[in-house]
Amino acid sequence: MIKVKSPGWICLLILGLSHLCVLGQLKTPDEYLGYELGTAFTRHHRAVDYFNYVAGEKSNVIVKSYGETYEKRPLILAFISSKQNIDNLEAIRKDNLRRSHLIEGNPGNDKIAIVWLSYNVHGDESVSTEAALTTLYALADGSDPESRQWLDNTVVILDPCSNPDGRDRYVNWYYQFGNQRYNPDPNSKEHHQPWIDGRTNHYLFDLNRDWAWLSQKESQYRIKEYNKWMPHVHVDFHEQGINSPYYFAPAAEPYHEVITDWQREFQVTIGKNHVKYFDRNGWLYFTKEVFDLLYPSYGDTYPTYNGAIGMTYEQGGSGEAGLGVITNEGDTLTLKERIAHHFTTGLSTIEVTAKNAGQVVDEFEQYFDNAVNNPESRYKTYVIKESNGEDKLFALRQFLESHGISYGHVKTSKSYQGFSYIRNGRESFVTGKGDLIISAYQPKSRLLKSLFEPEPKLSDSVTYDITAWAIPYSFGLHAYATNEKIVPTVAQSPQNSNETPAPERNTYAYVARWNSLEDVKWLSHLLQKGVKVRFASESFNLNNENFQAGSLIITRRGNENLGQEFGQLVLETAATHNRTVHVFKTGFVSKGKDFGSNTVSYIRIPKVAVLSGRGVSPLAFGEVWHFFDQQIDFPITVLDSDYFDEVDLSKYDVLILPDGNYGGMIDDAKREELKNWVKFGGRLILMENALSHFADKKQFGLKRYNSNKEKDRLKSENDPLRKIKKFRDQEREAIKDAIFGSVFKTRLDNSHPLAFGYPEHYFTLKRSGERFSYLTNGWNVSIIEDKNNLVSGFSGANALKRIEKSLVFGVEDSGEGNIIYMIDNPLFRSFWHSGKLLFSNAVFLVGQ
Repeated sequence: MIKVKSPGWICLLILGLSHLCVLGQLKTPDEYLGYELGTAFTRHHRAVDYFNYVAGEKSNVIVKSYGETYEKRPLILAFISSKQNIDNLEAIRKDNLRRSHLIEGNPGNDKIAIVWLSYNVHGDESVSTEAALTTLYALADGSDPESRQWLDNTVVILDPCSNPDGRDRYVNWYYQFGNQRYNPDPNSKEHHQPWIDGRTNHYLFDLNRDWAWLSQKESQYRIKEYNKWMPHVHVDFHEQGINSPYYFAPAAEPYHEVITDWQREFQVTIGKNHVKYFDRNGWLYFTKEVFDLLYPSYGDTYPTYNGAIGMTYEQGGSGEAGLGVITNEGDTLTLKERIAHHFTTGLSTIEVTAKNAGQVVDEFEQYFDNAVNNPESRYKTYVIKESNGEDKLFALRQFLESHGISYGHVKTSKSYQGFSYIRNGRESFVTGKGDLIISAYQPKSRLLKSLFEPEPKLSDSVTYDITAWAIPYSFGLHAYATNEKIVPTVAQSPQNSNETPAPERNTYAYVARWNSLEDVKWLSHLLQKGVKVRFASESFNLNNENFQAGSLIITRRGNENLGQEFGQLVLETAATHNRTVHVFKTGFVSKGKDFGSNTVSYIRIPKVAVLSGRGVSPLAFGEVWHFFDQQIDFPITVLDSDYFDEVDLSKYDVLILPDGNYGGMIDDAKREELKNWVKFGGRLILMENALSHFADKKQFGLKRYNSNKEKDRLKSENDPLRKIKKFRDQEREAIKDAIFGSVFKTRLDNSHPLAFGYPEHYFTLKRSGERFSYLTNGWNVSIIEDKNNLVSGFSGANALKRIEKSLVFGVEDSGEGNIIYMIDNPLFRSFWHSGKLLFSNAVFLVGQ
């Protein structure tokens, strides 16, 4: 028999924390909490209490708060190292930023590795925080000589819970419905969460998809802190289905091309260290499958593109597991086992990093040296044209600054050749002084490339998430990528040039352009203040100023009830939202229709309802909810599918059905009711799979095929029985019919209110191969004409053929109301910024 020496932390794992309290004065989690870890779930506030307790007892542990959630729970980090390193922590941090060229100066000679362990970004993957408690104790206790030695050259950062709101939602639910002694029967209620489960945060966003997009408070706080430290190794702890063995690095293909050989190799080194312990204990595991490194907004990829060794660890379990559950093999998977596995990989990661600390730090420094001096990107400069307008440029600058990506301007105009995102090809362009210049010669070069590359290279088309996300498409920017190096000047924040004019008694109307989400926020504010607002359905010119369709017109007529405060209210709210307001003393225009024309429509403040509950995608509902509640601050009524049949819809002007599988909820009777509501002036907004319950149905104009001939042709071309297939190729055969988050350039009818504020094109993020034909009795506002409209991302060959001549956004007029079909989601993950104005048009302008 081969004997392998077990380090103290493995003994701690085997014996249990409660048996080792004699080794030091520090209370174990078991002692402090009053129960053995793994026999109950720890609520977030108690985990925070234990972290603060340990920091109060141990001089080599610091706990700091870095923000709070929407539900006011604290977000905390613990820093654990040797006493000497903790006393010198700020110097270590700054030295690391010098190595990454994010601050100036030469780093010192000490090479201290930084390992950041993130737990519980998915709230119902509940083992993570329990494992964090165990890991904290093992590192802080100091009774094991080997783990104590690791801390001499390693700083460990623990985030015990990245999603406290989701975790407590799950834990509180489990305490309500769990049995006194857990029931491992997977059919028991304790293994079946309600519609809103614990995975997501307050607004039902998946925070593990939000690292780059920063749509949520938790992500914004985390990235701000992350960029202060720039760790060398980052682990994101997760859980998967109860029947899956443990997963750890190395990751699956595809790897993004910005990932270096060293990052690949050290993933293998860490994985082999885990193997040593998993083999010793006979634990099952797998590597190099399922979890790839492509999509840039995960807890493994985002750190990787920032120079770290970024990894996901996946334990079988999740919300289905409870305290214990019987798997398909008949074994009982317990919370104690799940804790042991995450605890082991966490300490194993620290161990192998500490033993290679010098090389880890050197390679990290080399990563950023190369980024600054010899970037890998084929495009050396990205140029964002001034013509995008200040709102888009401001949003982009905020995004870049949040990630530490530098930008600037040019001193003189010059002609270049480059890739045009709008044209999807090379063309000449001229830089202007107001253009934003983003150079690849900077510390965040690889992150920049991953976010801005027009077409990510796929080493394998079978991937875990969307395959296209380029910022110029998601922000709807007029932009270029060029192979030439353009050295930008230091960026200067533009001054607010919007001077608020004083209100005048003889003002006829205030006019503002309609181009961005910022305009929507102002409109929301005005409507809730009782201001009557109109909009132009056609372009016009007044006093040599051109205004496009959609421009807001606020006349004195109709706002008399606001008295003398009317003008002041309009101008002050405009200043609050940094809107430019044009003041006119007449409604007689030079070109176009006068302000009293029927083409100038009054915006009635809509009463908006959105459906939630069983059958509705929680993520899709959360996107709509967050949009109204946090982004434009406009009230909505949330209806639930449990009582939807009892709701008097006549109380609402707009009803939104987000993506979902409505099944028996939307039957013929309900469709008839909804159609009648529309005829009497209702506005029905159908999004993504909600459309499938209305397509090819009586009284609705949405069709999958224009004719039986078209249906037969498309089905014949994609017939899966046309050739013999091998079973092992079933996944690759299936992707021929799929579209994995690809970007298509659509033709847009911007004369329709749904598209006001847009050019004659729109870049849509398509996540499904589902096809709908052009409306024969409606408005085809956005369409895909042929497969050449694909500009970025992977789409299967069959899906590309099928998607030709298909609808993206359409409007069907019915009686006094409208049905708005949104095949693609313009609010996806709240990062597809270019779609938000279009969605706003559907709510505020269409049908007015």
